[in-house]
Amino acid sequence: MNRGSGSGNRGSGNSGHRDVYGRRGGVNLPALRGHNDALVLDLLRAAGPAGLGRTELAARTGLTPQAVSKITARLGADGLVAEAGRAASTGGKPRTLLRLVPDARHAVGVHLDRDELLAVRVDLAGRVVAESGGPLDFGAGPEAAVEAVVRAVARVGDPSGPPLLGVGVAAPGPLDHRAGVMGRVTGFPSWKDFPLRGVLEGRLGLPVLLDKDTNAGAAAAAGAWLRATWPDADADADADADVHAGAGAYAGRGVGVGPDAEGAEGAQVYAGGGARTCVYLHIGTGLGAGLWLGGGVYRGARSAAGEFGHQVLLLDGPRCRCGARGCVEALCLEAVARGDVPEAARIVGEAAANLVALLDVDRVLLGGRVVAAAPDVFVAGVGAVLAARALDPARPVVALAGAGVAEGAAEMALTPVFGRG
Repeated sequence: MNRGSGSGNRGSGNSGHRDVYGRRGGVNLPALRGHNDALVLDLLRAAGPAGLGRTELAARTGLTPQAVSKITARLGADGLVAEAGRAASTGGKPRTLLRLVPDARHAVGVHLDRDELLAVRVDLAGRVVAESGGPLDFGAGPEAAVEAVVRAVARVGDPSGPPLLGVGVAAPGPLDHRAGVMGRVTGFPSWKDFPLRGVLEGRLGLPVLLDKDTNAGAAAAAGAWLRATWPDADADADADADVHAGAGAYAGRGVGVGPDAEGAEGAQVYAGGGARTCVYLHIGTGLGAGLWLGGGVYRGARSAAGEFGHQVLLLDGPRCRCGARGCVEALCLEAVARGDVPEAARIVGEAAANLVALLDVDRVLLGGRVVAAAPDVFVAGVGAVLAARALDPARPVVALAGAGVAEGAAEMALTPVFGRG
């Protein structure tokens, strides 16, 4: 297979290619017309079927009512927004409520694990409408994995259904998410420098976004948590902005766009106060962490943040596959292999306590197949260690992640609709 260029132009699927169903191109993402459209759509997504009125949308975005009317008319013409009914008004005729149309567009998320692949198709509300999984030999090399992804996307797709916005792919790190190129994945040297995004765009005829599996997991878990605490219409503005930092977009966007051609009334701080933070811990064939800080995924200076599994907890401990000794991953997975799941949870808790002490997060969210096999043991075990080591009575909550890595990968593909990644 020709590996192609590592540059991976995200828009390459929109001109000259046919998608996996033989349709030309994907959805023209720039036609969604920018940041203010994303703000409105994200608010409607978080509001759910009940919807919001144009007055509420103007108040929460800082846009003028005229600008909101233009935006919602345009989104309605694109099939993304529809009327949800009418609400009583204190000053005249009932207000028209607007809602997101979930089936206007779909996206696909793919989780490439070391020994299995899971693909999901989601609607604009993030609901999974189709999924397909199966074994994967990551060690067989990138070419074989590409073929597996192409087949999986075709299986979850619907040629007669809504247009696909794109495909998000979550893979083991390290990797360069901007260039779409894989890094030196521990134990899998054949993947180094493989331009996965560019190759998949050429095969699928759709935009592809690539990120680490733990970052996708963090986005999915944080989004599910924050949507579950979405405030009602009477909540104060600070709480609204705080929760909304992660309500829909894959990577938080910070501020609403202030004055533009549609008449925003000055720059408006919208989302990104960053008061709600969490760490997502993924425990599967390996261990890793995704960090949700400041309203979005935190990747670090070189996109290498979250190497949770390779903290050294025990000097001169068992050899890890990374070459070091006493890594969290080696200790935890050794305990799992001998059937001592409570000990595995305690080890994860000790490492999690180090992160909590450094980052002062609100919540520790747990996911991955090892956690799924014994969820209560891990929540209780990690929570007990955090409680024992807490320096402050207001220690973080430990809970199960409300969504998986594949869903987070699909959220990556929805980013152009709900915010800028």
